[in-house]
Amino acid sequence: MTTHWSRPATKALRADGLRIAELDTSGTPGFKGGKKAGKELLAERTGVLSDLQEKLYANGRSGDPRNVLLVLQGMDTAGKGGIVRHVIGSVDPQGVDHAAFGPPTTEEKRHHFLWRIRKQLPRGGQLGVFDRSHYEDVLVVRVHNLVAPEVWGKRYAEINAFERELVDEGATLVKVAMFVSLDEQKNRLRERLERPDKFWKFSPNDIEERAFWPSYQQAYQVMLDRTSTDCAPWYVLPADNKWFSRLAVTELLINALEGLKLDWPAARFDVAEQTRLLDRS
Repeated sequence: MTTHWSRPATKALRADGLRIAELDTSGTPGFKGGKKAGKELLAERTGVLSDLQEKLYANGRSGDPRNVLLVLQGMDTAGKGGIVRHVIGSVDPQGVDHAAFGPPTTEEKRHHFLWRIRKQLPRGGQLGVFDRSHYEDVLVVRVHNLVAPEVWGKRYAEINAFERELVDEGATLVKVAMFVSLDEQKNRLRERLERPDKFWKFSPNDIEERAFWPSYQQAYQVMLDRTSTDCAPWYVLPADNKWFSRLAVTELLINALEGLKLDWPAARFDVAEQTRLLDRS
């Protein structure tokens, strides 16, 4: 199989030292093929991902506490929903724990910012997906001054400690920050206004938020610099090309699952005896 990857996605997309201001959002880091090759490879790799996820789920049913958590972070129209539909949608839904985080509710505001996150953590054997996450509390909160700087300023260290705890308990984190250009975002927002089947995805707030992009860019940069750790690194994904986004996330998930070195769980019964009983039934 020709993969067209000159470097593994885990290396090509690693955030270490990357400057968002210099990111080519139409680029395909590490991938030398075009759209056609990318889509063909995605079709092949989707099968690999599905098989690995089934093994994870099977082991979870047998008591294995390990899980994989995909954290998707990005501005509106970055393609987070497309990843959930086209990548996560290709695996067994029984083995997926999905959570989307919007503005905190009145109840959630009464608690520590990680309270609502802990409630949605994936169980053993599950592929968890966070569409937005605890990082909203150092992004939106920072950009819009929703809490004092001395409050959100402490959260980077809290997040690192929280994620270290998750890894120690058996989680593998795949954190993906997705970026589209402002021009591409405008095109995607325009499509939502031109298609009745997309109206439900549009919010007037999406246009207002565009004016805050310089502030978001700074907030994202600090987020990457301060919370990309050895146990939970960030991957930066240029997302103007949806086919590349989906291929790249598929590769990152395959790498995470392969790292668990999963095998099918052994039978908890006497196979020969059960076969004889079946033959007599």
